[in-house]
Amino acid sequence: MRCPVCAADDDHVVDSRPADDGTAIRRRRECGTCGRRFTTFERIEQPPLVVVKRSGTTTTFSRENVLEGMSRAAKNRVPLEDLRAAAVAVEARLRREGGNEVTSEQVGLAVLGELRDLDPVAYVRFASVYKNFQGPEDFESELSELRKDAPPKP
Repeated sequence: MRCPVCAADDDHVVDSRPADDGTAIRRRRECGTCGRRFTTFERIEQPPLVVVKRSGTTTTFSRENVLEGMSRAAKNRVPLEDLRAAAVAVEARLRREGGNEVTSEQVGLAVLGELRDLDPVAYVRFASVYKNFQGPEDFESELSELRKDAPPKP
């Protein structure tokens, strides 16, 4: 690792600890030449997760997009840290179940599953957009399903 101050590659690790919910390692390093300390992060490099949309087009999965959608649905109801953890859980679930390619439907259902556990109002808000509710009867149907505590249906 090159020192960001003097560009020397003579350094040693002073401290290591888990970071980002155990998905990375934070290393505190000290340059052997200038003595300055700096931090690096080590993460597993995974192949990109590809999302196949209903139209047939593909896009790269974005945890930030998932977090943004969940944040809109849970506005003023769920702490941001809980939503971040849920977005990480969505990505982990998709990688486990779909490998490197998933459908947008799988993404939506994974988000619904996480929101269902976090907050029922956020769940219904997200479901109303995701499932394209057309009237009050759609809300009533979804609420009755939510009350039954059944897994979300596509």
